[in-house]
Amino acid sequence: MFQLLNKFQNETDRLALLEFKNQIYDDPFGVLNSWNHSQHHCHWEGVTCSARHQRVIALILRHKQLSGTISPHVGNQSFMRFIQLAENQFHGEIPQEFGRLFRLRALNLSSNAISGKIPAKLNYCADMIAIDLTSNKLEGKIPIDQLSYLKKLENFYLHANNLTGEIPSSIGNLSSLTTLSLAFNNLEGNLPIEMGLLKRLSIFSAAENKLSGIIPASTFNSSAITVISVAANSFHGNLPTNIGLTLPNLEALGVGGNNFYGNFASSITNASGLEILDLPYNKFAGQIPTNLGDLTQLKLLNLGANFFGNNSTGDLDFIASLTNCSNLRILSLSANKLGGNVPKIMANLSNQLTELLVGGNQLSGTIPQGFGNFVNLIQLGLELNSFSGIIPRDFG
Repeated sequence: MFQLLNKFQNETDRLALLEFKNQIYDDPFGVLNSWNHSQHHCHWEGVTCSARHQRVIALILRHKQLSGTISPHVGNQSFMRFIQLAENQFHGEIPQEFGRLFRLRALNLSSNAISGKIPAKLNYCADMIAIDLTSNKLEGKIPIDQLSYLKKLENFYLHANNLTGEIPSSIGNLSSLTTLSLAFNNLEGNLPIEMGLLKRLSIFSAAENKLSGIIPASTFNSSAITVISVAANSFHGNLPTNIGLTLPNLEALGVGGNNFYGNFASSITNASGLEILDLPYNKFAGQIPTNLGDLTQLKLLNLGANFFGNNSTGDLDFIASLTNCSNLRILSLSANKLGGNVPKIMANLSNQLTELLVGGNQLSGTIPQGFGNFVNLIQLGLELNSFSGIIPRDFG
């Protein structure tokens, strides 16, 4: 009896795969040529079966230029754990029948042309660990209220779609979440205070949306955070003065293109692993901390288009400490209120520099010798200042 049942279930898997093949109208690499009756379906390209029961547990066809729609019959493969169809040309909608795949752990449909809404029935996939729907044409609201039942979900990638609506408070129920990527959509409204409940969250990206309001302080209180990227929104308010203390493991902070204001949080230097500090196009003001060089791992420092400095001789005192940052590649201080002379020690900055931008300030005096040390420099911006004297010979 068991063997008959197992054979019937195997046949269900095989028929579901054939239905999947039938909805693909272009297979330029001939990936599905092996999907025929001459061999067992467990040996078809891209198909993995369990050793014991010979049930399909994985469908992995990445970067094969397949064109077509995704057959709802995939939902009949009840032992399926991994679906990886990224980097193809699938269109149409995500089948609601995926909600029947109770054992599904990872769903990756990224880099296709899939449209429609995210199926709320994915909430039945209780073992789901990763969902990646990046770079598609999905629209509508994110069904967080339903998907918040996915207590094992760790990675949730939705960036580069056409998603709308707000981020609901039920996001706080995704207690295992480590990565939440929502960038390049049309999301709006405030960030819910319940974001602070995501104690395992390491990477939060919501850049290029229409989000607004003040980022809840609770968001900055998780020591697990390594990346915060919320550039090009309409957030305002101060960054917490203790941000470097509450986020000691921070590696990247990107808040450019918002309406943040206030002084530079000098506590940021306590996040000793910080590599990217990107704060341009805001309303930050005051002096730049002279101990920034404590961030020895810094690769990008962009403070452009703010109100830093006071047209005074001490505005660039912090440059001396940056000579400790041997990995620094991009330094942008353009369009601020920095005054005084360019210190000679600026020539001792990292020879890894590819961009050095100080244009649009109130700098004066001569350009110091030594910029010729920057052998990797691609862009040097000194425009719209009050420099005098001759251009140093080592520019050659």
